[in-house]
Amino acid sequence: MRYLYTLLALPVAIFFELHLCWRALCSKQGNHAWQQRFGKTPVFSVAPIWLHAVSVGEVQAVVPLLKAIINRYPDTPVLVTTMTSTGADHLKLSLGGQVTHSYLPYDLPFAVKQFLKRSNPCIGLIMETEIWPNLYHYAACESIPLMLVNARLSHRSARVYRRFQGLVKQTLRCLDVVAAQTPVDAERFISLGIPPERVFITGNVKFDISIVSSQLEEAEALRRVWGSSRSVWIAASTHDGEEEQVLQAFNLVKKSVPTALLVLVPRHPERFDKVEALCLGQGLSVVRRSSDVMCTDATDVFLGDSMGELAMFYAAADVAFVGGSLVPVGGHNLLEPAAVGLPVVIGPYTHNFEYISELLLDKGAARRVMDAEELGSAIIEYLQEANLRDDAGEQGRRVVAENRGAVDAVKALVVKHLDTLIDG
Repeated sequence: MRYLYTLLALPVAIFFELHLCWRALCSKQGNHAWQQRFGKTPVFSVAPIWLHAVSVGEVQAVVPLLKAIINRYPDTPVLVTTMTSTGADHLKLSLGGQVTHSYLPYDLPFAVKQFLKRSNPCIGLIMETEIWPNLYHYAACESIPLMLVNARLSHRSARVYRRFQGLVKQTLRCLDVVAAQTPVDAERFISLGIPPERVFITGNVKFDISIVSSQLEEAEALRRVWGSSRSVWIAASTHDGEEEQVLQAFNLVKKSVPTALLVLVPRHPERFDKVEALCLGQGLSVVRRSSDVMCTDATDVFLGDSMGELAMFYAAADVAFVGGSLVPVGGHNLLEPAAVGLPVVIGPYTHNFEYISELLLDKGAARRVMDAEELGSAIIEYLQEANLRDDAGEQGRRVVAENRGAVDAVKALVVKHLDTLIDG
């Protein structure tokens, strides 16, 4: 079954690489990552601790764990792989030269073998739900322990994986530990073939989010730039096809709250220009974060076209819509706005954050909407009713505070295995 998977993966990898090259040409930037995607990762003389995090969200969530690992094992190098350049950028911003970055190789035998031979990790920590049959197989062949950290498995994903039960079971049995976010996640992994004794429930490390005081100070300064007397709502991590709905909702908001400012933060940097053109095409006045131009009372949209500042944008706003949820992407991290006391509005598609979204909805910290009209109505209500807004925000803070501790639980599992490997 794995051989058939490899035959199918090869054209996909070629297509993906051609797509990356095309994007690099369009942006007039060199595609320097292709060698790493085919396994030519940095060479280590000392076996590193290897951690894989797909993109920005996973990198941000795992930074506290990485810091704990670096502090406990200062003489052991740390290799962090990502799939995206935005994840790499956030890693560099957060940890600088404390870790070595590489892109994860395509899941092809020759690429994976070269990656493992060159990096020679003593252990692999895989964030969330990254299941790669060839990577797992050859890591097991090299006796490299693998841990799936902060593991989650939605009902939708589990249903898809069951269609390939043989391959998935064979792959998952290469894992030594699964640190699941919830009991439901744990049961789903067990149902796919993981032995129960390898599965632990540690909670979600994303609850251990922390907002540093400097970010709050910067948020206060930014709010003055936006206009202290203006109502501000943020639409964050939006995707193609979603900004149109956000702007439709914004037109409704402006009718009831004429001074409202929309802070619009697209998920992917390569879409910043397109989203600005969309706003301008609707006759809206736009100020880009990168322009250093001051907002005025006539500014309709503040376009967040920077990296690593989303937490500050949330802290400076009044209400948050979290994107990837009005289109079938599956949603993004709701805990960032909840942690700073913002009411959270989400669309119908939140299967990537199934447990968190249901928890926030149940506690009154979030509200689900189905379309642009309902989004506009929810934003209007929160902006106009301060008590409702404050109550929802306080519930969000409480949910985050009550569910902290996953980083310590995961760290204990990781340390247990690493102490045996490194000290032994």
